[in-house]
Amino acid sequence: MKPREDRTRCSDGVRRRRWSTALVVLVAAVSLGTPPALSGEAVKEGPPTAGAGRARPLDVVKASVSRVRAIVQQPYVVASDGGQRRMDIRRVAQGLFDFNEMARLTLARHWKERSVQEQEEFIRLFTDLLERSYLTTIENYAGEKITFLGESVSGPYAQVRSRITTDRRIEISIEYRLLESDARWAVYDVVLDGVSLVSNYRSQFNSIIRMASFADALARLRNKEIKAHVIPRMGHGS
Repeated sequence: MKPREDRTRCSDGVRRRRWSTALVVLVAAVSLGTPPALSGEAVKEGPPTAGAGRARPLDVVKASVSRVRAIVQQPYVVASDGGQRRMDIRRVAQGLFDFNEMARLTLARHWKERSVQEQEEFIRLFTDLLERSYLTTIENYAGEKITFLGESVSGPYAQVRSRITTDRRIEISIEYRLLESDARWAVYDVVLDGVSLVSNYRSQFNSIIRMASFADALARLRNKEIKAHVIPRMGHGS
Protein backbone atom coordinates (compact mmCIF):
# COMPACT_ATOMS: atom_id res chain seq x y z
CA MET A 1 0.00 0.00 0.00
CA LYS A 2 1.51 3.30 -1.09
CA PRO A 3 1.59 6.30 1.25
CA ARG A 4 -1.38 8.57 0.72
CA GLU A 5 -3.11 11.52 2.34
CA ASP A 6 -5.42 10.61 5.19
CA ARG A 7 -9.07 11.00 4.33
CA THR A 8 -10.48 10.22 7.76
CA ARG A 9 -13.09 12.76 8.76
CA CYS A 10 -13.43 13.26 12.48
CA SER A 11 -13.20 16.04 15.03
CA ASP A 12 -9.84 17.32 16.25
CA GLY A 13 -10.50 15.83 19.67
CA VAL A 14 -11.13 12.36 18.27
CA ARG A 15 -8.07 12.61 16.03
CA ARG A 16 -5.85 13.58 18.96
CA ARG A 17 -7.14 10.67 21.07
CA ARG A 18 -6.55 8.22 18.21
CA TRP A 19 -3.10 9.69 17.60
CA SER A 20 -2.20 9.22 21.26
CA THR A 21 -3.58 5.68 21.23
CA ALA A 22 -1.58 4.90 18.11
CA LEU A 23 1.57 5.97 19.94
CA VAL A 24 0.72 3.58 22.77
CA VAL A 25 0.23 0.70 20.38
CA LEU A 26 3.36 1.62 18.45
CA VAL A 27 5.39 1.38 21.63
CA ALA A 28 3.66 -1.69 23.00
CA ALA A 29 4.18 -3.67 19.85
CA VAL A 30 7.94 -3.15 19.84
CA SER A 31 8.67 -2.94 23.50
CA LEU A 32 7.53 -4.76 26.59
CA GLY A 33 5.27 -7.42 25.14
CA THR A 34 5.29 -11.06 26.09
CA PRO A 35 6.93 -13.42 23.58
CA PRO A 36 5.22 -12.80 20.23
CA ALA A 37 2.50 -15.38 19.73
CA LEU A 38 1.66 -16.61 16.24
CA SER A 39 -1.44 -18.68 15.53
CA GLY A 40 -0.10 -21.35 13.20
CA GLU A 41 2.03 -20.29 10.25
CA ALA A 42 2.06 -16.63 9.28
CA VAL A 43 -0.17 -15.82 6.33
CA LYS A 44 2.16 -14.55 3.63
CA GLU A 45 0.34 -12.97 0.70
CA GLY A 46 1.64 -11.58 -2.56
CA PRO A 47 4.90 -12.29 -4.39
CA PRO A 48 8.08 -13.07 -2.46
CA THR A 49 10.50 -10.24 -1.85
CA ALA A 50 13.51 -9.90 -4.08
CA GLY A 51 16.61 -11.69 -2.97
CA ALA A 52 16.54 -15.18 -1.54
CA GLY A 53 17.34 -15.32 2.13
CA ARG A 54 16.55 -11.65 2.74
CA ALA A 55 14.54 -11.03 5.89
CA ARG A 56 10.83 -10.61 5.17
CA PRO A 57 8.81 -7.73 6.71
CA LEU A 58 7.21 -10.01 9.32
CA ASP A 59 10.64 -11.27 10.37
CA VAL A 60 11.97 -7.71 10.67
CA VAL A 61 9.17 -6.62 13.01
CA LYS A 62 9.26 -9.80 15.10
CA ALA A 63 13.04 -9.59 15.49
CA SER A 64 12.76 -6.04 16.82
CA VAL A 65 10.17 -7.15 19.37
CA SER A 66 12.48 -9.90 20.58
CA ARG A 67 15.52 -7.62 20.80
CA VAL A 68 13.76 -4.94 22.86
CA ARG A 69 12.20 -7.58 25.10
CA ALA A 70 15.68 -8.98 25.81
CA ILE A 71 16.96 -5.47 26.63
CA VAL A 72 14.08 -4.80 29.02
CA GLN A 73 14.48 -8.13 30.80
CA GLN A 74 18.23 -7.71 31.26
CA PRO A 75 19.04 -6.82 34.90
CA TYR A 76 20.41 -3.33 35.50
CA VAL A 77 22.09 -3.02 38.88
CA VAL A 78 23.19 0.62 38.91
CA ALA A 79 21.34 3.82 38.15
CA SER A 80 23.61 4.72 35.24
CA ASP A 81 22.50 1.57 33.44
CA GLY A 82 19.14 3.24 32.81
CA GLY A 83 20.85 5.48 30.28
CA GLN A 84 22.44 2.46 28.62
CA ARG A 85 19.05 0.72 28.43
CA ARG A 86 17.60 3.77 26.67
CA MET A 87 20.49 3.85 24.23
CA ASP A 88 20.01 0.15 23.43
CA ILE A 89 16.26 0.56 22.88
CA ARG A 90 16.86 3.68 20.77
CA ARG A 91 19.26 1.67 18.60
CA VAL A 92 16.58 -0.96 17.94
CA ALA A 93 14.03 1.73 17.10
CA GLN A 94 16.44 3.33 14.63
CA GLY A 95 16.89 -0.05 12.96
CA LEU A 96 13.15 -0.67 12.65
CA PHE A 97 11.74 2.72 11.67
CA ASP A 98 12.55 4.84 8.64
CA PHE A 99 12.46 8.21 10.42
CA ASN A 100 13.52 10.04 7.24
CA GLU A 101 10.50 8.71 5.34
CA MET A 102 8.19 9.38 8.29
CA ALA A 103 9.39 12.99 8.40
CA ARG A 104 8.93 13.41 4.65
CA LEU A 105 5.40 11.98 4.73
CA THR A 106 4.54 14.11 7.74
CA LEU A 107 5.44 17.35 5.95
CA ALA A 108 3.74 16.08 2.76
CA ARG A 109 3.36 18.97 0.26
CA HIS A 110 5.49 21.24 2.47
CA TRP A 111 8.51 18.97 2.04
CA LYS A 112 9.52 20.09 -1.47
CA GLU A 113 9.17 23.74 -0.46
CA ARG A 114 11.96 23.39 2.08
CA SER A 115 15.69 23.67 1.51
CA VAL A 116 17.96 20.69 2.06
CA GLN A 117 19.17 22.25 5.32
CA GLU A 118 15.58 22.74 6.52
CA GLN A 119 14.68 19.18 5.60
CA GLU A 120 17.67 17.80 7.47
CA GLU A 121 16.90 19.84 10.57
CA PHE A 122 13.24 18.76 10.53
CA ILE A 123 14.24 15.10 10.24
CA ARG A 124 16.61 15.43 13.19
CA LEU A 125 14.14 17.28 15.43
CA PHE A 126 11.15 15.14 14.42
CA THR A 127 13.13 11.96 15.08
CA ASP A 128 14.01 13.27 18.54
CA LEU A 129 10.30 13.95 19.20
CA LEU A 130 9.35 10.41 18.17
CA GLU A 131 12.15 8.86 20.21
CA ARG A 132 11.22 10.82 23.34
CA SER A 133 7.63 9.62 23.02
CA TYR A 134 8.79 6.08 22.34
CA LEU A 135 11.33 5.84 25.15
CA THR A 136 9.28 7.55 27.85
CA THR A 137 6.15 5.56 27.08
CA ILE A 138 8.13 2.32 27.23
CA GLU A 139 9.02 3.16 30.81
CA ASN A 140 5.33 3.62 31.69
CA TYR A 141 3.85 0.79 29.65
CA ALA A 142 3.08 -2.65 31.00
CA GLY A 143 3.66 -5.70 28.80
CA GLU A 144 0.73 -7.18 26.95
CA LYS A 145 0.25 -10.21 24.74
CA ILE A 146 1.17 -9.68 21.08
CA THR A 147 -0.08 -11.93 18.28
CA PHE A 148 1.31 -11.62 14.76
CA LEU A 149 -1.31 -12.44 12.13
CA GLY A 150 0.75 -12.35 8.95
CA GLU A 151 2.12 -10.14 6.23
CA SER A 152 1.26 -9.02 2.69
CA VAL A 153 3.81 -7.76 0.18
CA SER A 154 3.25 -5.72 -2.98
CA GLY A 155 6.46 -4.71 -4.69
CA PRO A 156 8.48 -2.44 -2.36
CA TYR A 157 5.53 -2.01 0.03
CA ALA A 158 4.40 -4.38 2.77
CA GLN A 159 2.01 -4.66 5.69
CA VAL A 160 2.50 -6.65 8.87
CA ARG A 161 -0.70 -7.31 10.81
CA SER A 162 -0.76 -7.92 14.53
CA ARG A 163 -3.02 -7.76 17.54
CA ILE A 164 -2.45 -6.76 21.15
CA THR A 165 -4.58 -8.36 23.87
CA THR A 166 -4.51 -6.60 27.24
CA ASP A 167 -5.00 -8.27 30.59
CA ARG A 168 -8.55 -6.89 30.48
CA ARG A 169 -9.13 -8.87 27.28
CA ILE A 170 -9.24 -5.75 25.15
CA GLU A 171 -8.05 -6.50 21.62
CA ILE A 172 -6.34 -3.82 19.55
CA SER A 173 -5.51 -4.38 15.89
CA ILE A 174 -2.31 -2.81 14.62
CA GLU A 175 -0.77 -2.68 11.17
CA TYR A 176 2.82 -1.82 10.35
CA ARG A 177 3.45 -0.33 6.92
CA LEU A 178 6.93 -0.98 5.59
CA LEU A 179 8.96 0.20 2.62
CA GLU A 180 11.89 -1.65 1.09
CA SER A 181 14.80 0.65 0.30
CA ASP A 182 18.48 -0.13 -0.14
CA ALA A 183 17.79 -3.85 0.45
CA ARG A 184 16.19 -3.11 3.82
CA TRP A 185 12.61 -3.24 5.09
CA ALA A 186 11.72 -0.38 7.45
CA VAL A 187 8.49 0.85 9.03
CA TYR A 188 7.25 4.18 7.67
CA ASP A 189 3.82 4.23 9.35
CA VAL A 190 1.72 2.46 11.97
CA VAL A 191 -2.06 2.21 11.62
CA LEU A 192 -4.48 1.58 14.47
CA ASP A 193 -7.99 0.57 13.38
CA GLY A 194 -7.53 2.46 10.13
CA VAL A 195 -6.03 5.59 11.76
CA SER A 196 -2.52 6.48 10.58
CA LEU A 197 0.11 7.76 13.00
CA VAL A 198 1.86 9.72 10.24
CA SER A 199 -1.42 11.27 9.06
CA ASN A 200 -2.13 12.55 12.54
CA TYR A 201 1.34 14.09 12.82
CA ARG A 202 0.81 15.55 9.34
CA SER A 203 -2.41 17.18 10.46
CA GLN A 204 -0.74 18.84 13.46
CA PHE A 205 2.27 20.19 11.56
CA ASN A 206 0.15 21.30 8.62
CA SER A 207 -1.97 23.32 11.05
CA ILE A 208 1.13 24.98 12.58
CA ILE A 209 2.60 25.83 9.19
CA ARG A 210 -0.71 27.14 7.86
CA MET A 211 -1.44 29.31 10.90
CA ALA A 212 2.16 30.44 11.49
CA SER A 213 5.10 29.24 9.41
CA PHE A 214 7.53 26.39 8.88
CA ALA A 215 10.12 28.37 10.83
CA ASP A 216 7.69 28.42 13.75
CA ALA A 217 7.26 24.65 13.54
CA LEU A 218 11.05 24.21 13.66
CA ALA A 219 11.32 26.64 16.59
CA ARG A 220 8.68 24.69 18.53
CA LEU A 221 10.54 21.46 17.87
CA ARG A 222 13.88 22.96 18.92
CA ASN A 223 12.39 24.31 22.15
CA LYS A 224 10.49 21.05 22.79
CA GLU A 225 7.22 22.99 22.82
CA ILE A 226 5.51 20.25 20.84
CA LYS A 227 4.54 17.73 23.46
CA ALA A 228 5.99 14.25 23.24
CA HIS A 229 2.87 12.23 23.90
CA VAL A 230 3.34 9.91 26.86
CA ILE A 231 0.38 7.60 27.43
CA PRO A 232 -0.44 5.82 30.73
CA ARG A 233 -0.30 2.07 30.51
CA MET A 234 -3.42 0.13 29.63
CA GLY A 235 -4.55 -2.75 31.80
CA HIS A 236 -2.94 -4.15 34.96
CA GLY A 237 -5.41 -2.23 37.10
CA SER A 238 -4.73 1.12 35.44
